[in-house]
This record gives sequence, C-alpha cells and structure tokens, in this order.
Amino acid sequence: MPKIYVIEDDEAIRGELLRLLEREGYETGACEDFSRASELALAAGPDLVLLDLTLPGTDGQLVCRELRGASSVPIIVLTSRTTEADEVVAMTLGADDFVPKPYSPRVLLARIAALLRRSGGSAARSVLEHNGVTLDLSRSLASSASGSVELTKNEVRILGLLMRRAGTIVSREDLMRELWDSEAFVDDNTLTVNVNRLRGALAKMGVEGFLVTHRGQGYSVQA
Repeated sequence: MPKIYVIEDDEAIRGELLRLLEREGYETGACEDFSRASELALAAGPDLVLLDLTLPGTDGQLVCRELRGASSVPIIVLTSRTTEADEVVAMTLGADDFVPKPYSPRVLLARIAALLRRSGGSAARSVLEHNGVTLDLSRSLASSASGSVELTKNEVRILGLLMRRAGTIVSREDLMRELWDSEAFVDDNTLTVNVNRLRGALAKMGVEGFLVTHRGQGYSVQA
C-alpha cells in the first residue's frame, strides 16, 4: 500500500490523521522534529505528504519548497491558514492540493486517492534500490549483481523500511511497529532473530555488511 507521511505539529490532529489513514490500509509515518521536516519526510520515502503550514520553528511553505526542490512526491497542504493568498502561495511553491481545516475525512481520503492515482501511487515504488541491492516488493525478491533470494514477509518489511530510510538509523521500536503494529507485546529478541535471518538471506546472494547494527540505537543500510 502507498505510504503517507504526515507533517502536523498538533498531536491530537496528527494522531487522528494517522488512525484515519491506517484504517484505510495506508502505511504511515509522521514528523516530530519540525526543524528537519523536509529531510525526515524525504528519508521516509513516502508516496504522498500531508503538510500543515503552521509549524513550530519553521514554516510549512518553506518545507513545501524544500520538498518540491528535492522530489516530485505529491503534497497535500492541510491547514487552518485558509486565505486565498495562502492557497496561491502553497500551490505556487509546488503543493498539489489544498485542504482546509477542519477537514472532512471522506473528502480528504478522496483527495488522497485521486492524487495517488494521478501520480502512479505505490506502483512507482514497487522496486527499491540502494547501494547495489534491489528489493522487488511485489515479488518479495532481493537481488544484486551476485544473485537473488526470495524473502519472507517480515524480511521484506524490515529491508523495505531500512531502504526507504537509507541514510538514517531506524530504531528497533520503529521496526517492531512496522512488523507487528506495536512493540508492546513483542519479545525484543524476536526482532533480532528476524534481522539475523535477513542478514543470512542477503549473504546467500553474496551481499555482506549491507545491514548495519548501531548498538543502542537501531539499524541502517550500508551507506
């Protein structure tokens, strides 16, 4: 499913948006460090960004410009700043749509679906590539110049998340949420077992050292 990244500083609204999107089956991510909003959004590799204009320590218009300068990811501005001037500026800076708050959940979901259809949605991201490794999400197949290997569902989820966030360290908690929705009921050792199995699978196709362990922090893919 497509991944939607939410840049919204109001915790209640952010939580509401994430629940709404997840009920619809979307993969989600959210920004909490707004001084790095565009950087974190790009690292998450989303199919669409929901962006508030009023953010602490920065301005949503600046974030919109930075995102558009580095990526063609679709952007929907979702904001209480609803003057005609705000809408014109947001669209001029590269936003694809503008939805005022308070928003209608049905209308927002319809706008998201329409924009994903126009942009190709997740189809364009069914294959991820990084540092000589290719992951075909639709076929659960990892490959390199040395060979290929079929991965389990959990291995695909782990590798996919790490590759989408290439250049950053992904915490164990984020990985557990990716696999099981909540880390609260999972033995921490279970994640270690899955990561080690993924390392073994990659080794079978001649790839060593691609998964990097950051002790006490999480994991990343090789830079």
